[in-house]
Amino acid sequence: MKILITGGAGFIGTHLSRSLVTEGHEVRVLDNFDPQIHGENNQLAEDLQDSVQLINGDVRDKETFFNALEGVDTVVHYAAATGTGQSMYDIPHYESVNVLGTTNLIDFLVNHADRSRIRKIVMASSRAVYGEGSYRCPEHGTLNPGSRNVKDMQKGIYEPMCPHCSVQLESIPTKESERLSPTSFYGLTKQFQEQLILMYCENVGISGYALRYQNVFGPGQSLNNPYTGILAIFSTLARENNDLSIFEDGMETRDFVYIDDVINATNLCLRPENEGVEVFNVGSGMSTTVTEVAEQIIKHFDSASKINITGAFRKGDIRHNKADLSKIDTSLGFMPKWSFAQGIIEFLNWAQTQEKPTIEFERSLKELKKAGQYFTKAR
Repeated sequence: MKILITGGAGFIGTHLSRSLVTEGHEVRVLDNFDPQIHGENNQLAEDLQDSVQLINGDVRDKETFFNALEGVDTVVHYAAATGTGQSMYDIPHYESVNVLGTTNLIDFLVNHADRSRIRKIVMASSRAVYGEGSYRCPEHGTLNPGSRNVKDMQKGIYEPMCPHCSVQLESIPTKESERLSPTSFYGLTKQFQEQLILMYCENVGISGYALRYQNVFGPGQSLNNPYTGILAIFSTLARENNDLSIFEDGMETRDFVYIDDVINATNLCLRPENEGVEVFNVGSGMSTTVTEVAEQIIKHFDSASKINITGAFRKGDIRHNKADLSKIDTSLGFMPKWSFAQGIIEFLNWAQTQEKPTIEFERSLKELKKAGQYFTKAR
């Protein structure tokens, strides 16, 4: 296959490029090397520079994007602005990258003479399209409760409540059939991306897959970006013996999925024998609390850092979410091989070899406060 990976110089794209090159595919990468993610770097990983064609450009630039699409038969669409908190106030940036970039892809496919060569599109969607995702009420059954109430959270009530009877809900794995109810502008743009791409693929009869990645982690992820990734933030702070501040009560959970499992799931979708238009969850199917993450990181580095449970919270953040993997297991035979406990050791061992980054986390909080998206617990 001749494959274009948009945003392919990023964390997941780099790992996918390595895998595809090893399998003998011709890989082209389009990336703008956003400094928030890449710092001062503007090159592919050294081991890929001779085997992957790089186009340094932006998906918002139609001419550049169209040139990158010429001659390929498969597109992996990773280019996106990521991060729920930042998306709640930097709306024009998220709209331009995620929405305009994707409409440029569809414009090429609909109106360009070379569109008939492209037979498959795989895109990175996100668990953010669900919002809170699936919960169970003893009386009202399975439901998606939507955004949490700010006044409740300021009182220290962080768990979602049933909108019908106000009983605390139990988090359960979220299926792909769950109602989409994003609680952040980022989640809304990912919903738009996947619906636009899958509608096009369905209409013209090519294969399309939207992969709703959970919290992807592993060696190679950005350590510079203060808007995404508590693993990067916490590991940097712990290496300096600085205290770790945790939002809410520290019992919020995430489904952390290791990079090798993400690449495996993506490769399954790229195989020629797998065809169709589908949405799949890609995760570990397991929940890990933020406090557990902090404790493991401090222990790994034998750090003197302390954990501060702040009670503060951000609009747009969810309380819990973990993936139901039954559909991707049945359809593609995918099941994760890595646990969080195994993967975090690999990530932290790698992080320890990297130059300590300067993460402007406090600046990001100031921006959130200024935009009315950051709250402290009422006293």
